[in-house]
Amino acid sequence: MSSIAIVTVVSSFLASAVEFVEAVTIVLAVGVTRQWRSTLIGTLAAVTALAVLVVVFGTAIAVLVPIALLRLIVGGFLLIYGLQWLTKSVLRAGGAKARHDEAEIFAREVAALREEPPVPATGMDWISFTVAFKGVLLEGLEVAFIVVTFGASANLLGPAALGAAVAAVVVLLVAALVHRPLARVPENGLKFVVGAMLTTFGTFWAGEGIGISWPESDAAILVLLFAYVALALAGVWAVRTWVAPQGDRAAASAEPR
Repeated sequence: MSSIAIVTVVSSFLASAVEFVEAVTIVLAVGVTRQWRSTLIGTLAAVTALAVLVVVFGTAIAVLVPIALLRLIVGGFLLIYGLQWLTKSVLRAGGAKARHDEAEIFAREVAALREEPPVPATGMDWISFTVAFKGVLLEGLEVAFIVVTFGASANLLGPAALGAAVAAVVVLLVAALVHRPLARVPENGLKFVVGAMLTTFGTFWAGEGIGISWPESDAAILVLLFAYVALALAGVWAVRTWVAPQGDRAAASAEPR
């Protein structure tokens, strides 16, 4: 397997793992609170729909869109998407934004589900099915986007799909073993890494799309990655030094005396 294929698998695995952790939290909340059978059927239906989307759109894009235009468009989307993840991660690491808490999300989902009508004595529980299907589909659409963009741009749809599939299996196995939300997974740290990687590939492919000939070809990816990580770490330091303390002071001044 080539180095770019390995990087594609790893990138797809990490990005997909983040989204699957969030999807599994929803599935656990529904299954524990209502009915596992309908929940699992809804989950399977969503996964099947996502697999079809990846195969159809990934193949169509790779076949129909010229590679230069494809890399420009996909690179632009990845750059925007990656910068969003990286910005949120920097703000969370710097203390200016609350960290993502799967245990809190689980509790909130359970509380909402307990207000729904009781589970039917027989047959399908459509509330369980719908909530699980919607949650997995919405979180999985981001996975599908990452797999399609990585796979189509690098002509490596198979390795990208493999990384996502392995992430799904690992997250599901861990969730099945612990029977609780995966709150200890360093999701914020993973988003920092994935955000840097998506931004790096977005820059690289968008550059190729507009005709930039990168020095040392694929090795330029490592240079770009190092630069983005360094800038992000500098951003974390700046947020901790200036932004977060100002927020603390504003909150303190707003408290009743």
